[in-house]
Amino acid sequence: MTVDVLRRPASAERQARVAVAVLFFTNGALFANLLPRYPQIKADLGIGNAAYGLAVAAFPAGAIAAGLAAGVVIRRMGSARAAVAGTLLTGAGILVAGLADSVVLFAAALFLAGAMDAVTDVAQNAHGLRVQRRYGRSIINSFHAIWSIGAVAGGSMAAAAIALDLSRGQHLAISGVVFAVAACVALRFCLSGPETETETETEDEAGAGAGAEPVADLGPAAGPTSKSGPDDRAGRRTGRPTPGRRTAYVLAALVLIATAGTLVEDAGSSWAALYLSGSLSASVTLAASGYIALVGAQFVGRIIGDRLVDKFGQRTVARAGGLIVVAGMGLALAVPTVPGTILGFAAAGFGVATLVPAAMHEADELPGLKPGSGLAIVSWLMRLGFLLSPPVVGLVADAASLRVGLLVVPLAGLLVLLLAGVLQPRRRKGL
Repeated sequence: MTVDVLRRPASAERQARVAVAVLFFTNGALFANLLPRYPQIKADLGIGNAAYGLAVAAFPAGAIAAGLAAGVVIRRMGSARAAVAGTLLTGAGILVAGLADSVVLFAAALFLAGAMDAVTDVAQNAHGLRVQRRYGRSIINSFHAIWSIGAVAGGSMAAAAIALDLSRGQHLAISGVVFAVAACVALRFCLSGPETETETETEDEAGAGAGAEPVADLGPAAGPTSKSGPDDRAGRRTGRPTPGRRTAYVLAALVLIATAGTLVEDAGSSWAALYLSGSLSASVTLAASGYIALVGAQFVGRIIGDRLVDKFGQRTVARAGGLIVVAGMGLALAVPTVPGTILGFAAAGFGVATLVPAAMHEADELPGLKPGSGLAIVSWLMRLGFLLSPPVVGLVADAASLRVGLLVVPLAGLLVLLLAGVLQPRRRKGL
């Protein structure tokens, strides 16, 4: 009886799924409206690649600073309200960044936007996983696919605004108001009620009864972890990983896999337009196509991601994706052309499509951790990729070339190939 209910979600659950999808869409679209404006902002501020890289790193720096506070905000406000509040403040920060007349103000506004984006990100994923537990099956990839649609829509809006010669203030004010209204309307249809540990545990049990996927290849960590005791001492004697150590290892690997995905996303958001317009002399409008191609292909990968994972398993899908990133972007950098580079960014986006959702899902299911702890840790630490990538790529670009700096993309694909073993393999029939 319980399984039937979970397989046929009630109207409230279906409405909540649409509402969460709207939140993901607005989150993707807001920041994407600013990205194609980066070359103009860089030129107006008169800064070099290294200074630009440090400035745009303020966004992930703000996200890291506020990442751990997201849990507190969610407990006090609820995940849905926290996501909407973060959306409103993110839009405000993006508008100020677009209007900034100094590097300091630009970086400060990005810091605020990044901090609020971190709250929105954790909150919308928490609410999405809450809805997923009500459904009793995986739907998290679909939310991230909607985020990609939002990013494509936001990038396209920005390209259209540039073509129409709208000022940055006009353009970003319009986008901010539109998506703020959408988020506030979505809030009305999110799940109600308290978000307590009791509720989470109950829903997890229901989800498991409906055939939820177990965490694979954890070995001893499949049981609850504990403080040092007989099992821990035995692990030290035999040299085998103890439950706590195994869980920590898997969590660290999941963080690195998610970080690899963010490195590729950041290369598209921070550098694609600059590389195409600067190094390859593409027009400003065409240069926006690099990021649009990346998130567009990422959307396609996420739309078909659940089916691919069901058929082949997370591990195989991730390894294939890593190989696509290495081959696609590696070839684009080896033979630099405008069409080839756009296709290279598209290949990179497709290759990393399922990495962040997979890492978040598996971290949220890790044994021995409080509900939501694994998700919060992965969400927080993966932003190190966004923090470290812009200044590192900028420094390499100034020392050598931006083309050399973008080698971070195929290197991220290689990292996925090495670490994908911690992800779930294909499930055997009957499990």
